[in-house]
Amino acid sequence: MNRTKSSLLGIVCVGLLGTAGCDWIGGRDSAGALTVPPRAESKADSSNQAPGELVHSGSWPGWRGPNRDAVSTETGLVDTFPTLGPPIKWHVNGLGAGYSSVAIDSGRIFTLGSMGGDCQLLAINYANGHRIWAVSIGNGDPNSTPTVDSDRVYGLTYNGSLDCLNVADGKILWSKSLNTDFGGSTPKWGYSESVLIDDDRVVCTPGSKTAMLAALDKKTGATIWTAAAPEESGSHGADDAGGYSSIVVSNGAGVKQYVQLTGRGLVSFRASDGKFLWNYDRIANATANIPTPIVKDDYVFGSSGYGAGSALLQLFKAGDGVEAKEVYFLNGGVLQNHHGGVVLYGDYLYCGRGHSAGFPVCAELKTGKIKWEGGRGPGGGSAAVLEADGKLFFRYENGVVALIGATPEKYELKGRFSTATQNKEGWPHPVIVDKQLFLRDQDDLLCYDIARQDGAKQPSAIQSAQR
Repeated sequence: MNRTKSSLLGIVCVGLLGTAGCDWIGGRDSAGALTVPPRAESKADSSNQAPGELVHSGSWPGWRGPNRDAVSTETGLVDTFPTLGPPIKWHVNGLGAGYSSVAIDSGRIFTLGSMGGDCQLLAINYANGHRIWAVSIGNGDPNSTPTVDSDRVYGLTYNGSLDCLNVADGKILWSKSLNTDFGGSTPKWGYSESVLIDDDRVVCTPGSKTAMLAALDKKTGATIWTAAAPEESGSHGADDAGGYSSIVVSNGAGVKQYVQLTGRGLVSFRASDGKFLWNYDRIANATANIPTPIVKDDYVFGSSGYGAGSALLQLFKAGDGVEAKEVYFLNGGVLQNHHGGVVLYGDYLYCGRGHSAGFPVCAELKTGKIKWEGGRGPGGGSAAVLEADGKLFFRYENGVVALIGATPEKYELKGRFSTATQNKEGWPHPVIVDKQLFLRDQDDLLCYDIARQDGAKQPSAIQSAQR
């Protein structure tokens, strides 16, 4: 999911103390939360200004980066944060409402925003945030993040309009409806996946009985195949199959396949023809299944909130198909990720643990063993997580951004700050390109300079205070 509405997080565990999903009340997480850091003052420029000259940029082509794993190749980044946060290079507004993050490529930043109910896909200048073009593609406040592929960019609206636009001028090249064309039904909090571009196709999740997944020609929008999960695949969770998570590619057991988390749990379809391969529904919940699955070699890791839990599967060749076997299952009281996502860095998983919470945790992928826990953590609410330069950037719902060491040895909070704006929940995922941290906050987009200035390791303000 790229983002869901505030009412989703409003569900609380009244009367359910001690049950899975409410483990943060008392016990290991009972220590008081840190006070919120002060907020820097920043006046936004309007994104409607003339874009100016385009400059070259690095690439973060869509949801969770080029490999959909929220792992960045950036180096030379800060080792701590100043009290008021890193320097702000630029700050613009006028992007509209919604929880879309950003995609970056070839000197342009792409995002989705709703203005007066009109959902627009926007392209802005990477150098200054000034608008290049904005094109209406539907309605509703968007949760999805665009996907850019060479000279085309793809956007999905709240109500399931999937559009392909020309990067240069925003011309709509083709459009499909996940509802009208594939029998889907808009989920309670809107379509929120970010569509996958893979080779010659765009792959999406209508979530209907006849098209749980669909593969389309990325140039024309023509249907390549649609795939339905058989009824006997079961559903621990919601009847509606899709909506919130995003598809990843696995080559487990030597078979290229598309893996998705849906109301039926983890599902997999052969990439070549959409053949149903396997299903695992133990981590599904009946409300919203959100985190993007993690794939590595023959393994698939999945997690879901609302008390559901987490699991690791191992894939094996089975005739002309694939079989998924459970390696371990952790109930929601041990490990669950509501949304904000899980990062696999090396052999270890990092995420914010708990429903409607972002308590930092590290677990070993192959065993599920918890290596450390960070208590209630440095921020409030759920946390969107990104790894870069051996560090974890936790962006919390309450506007706190924290820097945490990406090591299984111990929990180490290196620094934190409050974003200069806090319009609504800080759910859009952070993006780092060219040593710059991009944070979308509804109508605003902030670009922070997070380059390490002296090339040497800097002691964090927190570490210095402890000496």
